Amino acid sequence: MPLFPLLLAAAAASVTPPAIAVPGQPLIAPATIDNGLEIIGDPLEAEQLKKRMFVDVKVNGVGPHRFLVDSGADRSVVSDGLATRLNLPAGESVRLQGMAGSVSVGTVEVAMLTIGKSEIGPITAPALSAKHLGADGLIGIDALADQRLLLDFDKRTITVQDSRSPFLASGQEIVVTARRRKGQLIITQASINDRGVSAVIDTGSEITLGNRALRERLFGKGRPAKMIDIELMSVTGQVLKAEAMVLNNVRVGGLILNNVVVAFADAPPFALFGLSKQPAIFLGSDLLASFRRVALDFGNRRVRFTMR
Repeated sequence: MPLFPLLLAAAAASVTPPAIAVPGQPLIAPATIDNGLEIIGDPLEAEQLKKRMFVDVKVNGVGPHRFLVDSGADRSVVSDGLATRLNLPAGESVRLQGMAGSVSVGTVEVAMLTIGKSEIGPITAPALSAKHLGADGLIGIDALADQRLLLDFDKRTITVQDSRSPFLASGQEIVVTARRRKGQLIITQASINDRGVSAVIDTGSEITLGNRALRERLFGKGRPAKMIDIELMSVTGQVLKAEAMVLNNVRVGGLILNNVVVAFADAPPFALFGLSKQPAIFLGSDLLASFRRVALDFGNRRVRFTMR
């Protein structure tokens, strides 16, 4: 069973802004921005890494509980502590594939997850340690398959609506058509230093992660002087060793970004999506927060970026 969120060391400090209504769209309780995250190992000078977004979720009608929104995970998760508090029935153990490798975990049966006006269930959810999740649970793309997810980094709100409903465009969006593979949206209109790269939107990771093929395309077999070694922690508690460097000329759609921290490692999800042999990247929330809004339309295979 795959699962792909990649987190840095978990901590608790967060800020909760007031809710802001979006006309014509159901409002999810305000997202919180996690400001207490640090990289294990050598520090990186990049405050924008601390941009994970959370929403309030009811589990079997009880809540709200604080869940991480993760478009990079193929299934939703609850923390072991929440499962115990709600006395959720235990399911079978499964082999879970994370960014840092596979691990056997227990599951629980959830009748219903409620996010705003959206209801998802029943589902069998892996139960992971709250210490590694840094939340009560995680909303993955199993709950978003026919939905449109709108992340507003300025207003700090998350809106979820059915993909069949009209999208209220502002006229300032850059619309990118994505391929869909194993539930994920894969963008091909991206590049680094004018070299094409396939990109997956990963809202659950605080750092952008490139594969070995991208590293070699950019730097060959050598190691740039400013590249450093870091360790990244998966929500499964496993550690992924990586190399990190600040890059310029990162293009997504029509916007060029500079001073983007990119980590490089051969994480298992690249192979699952058929991206291990070609340059590919998981766009983390550090990069996504450079936009004012990002809308992921899973039903129609569209990604809309609104520039600042």
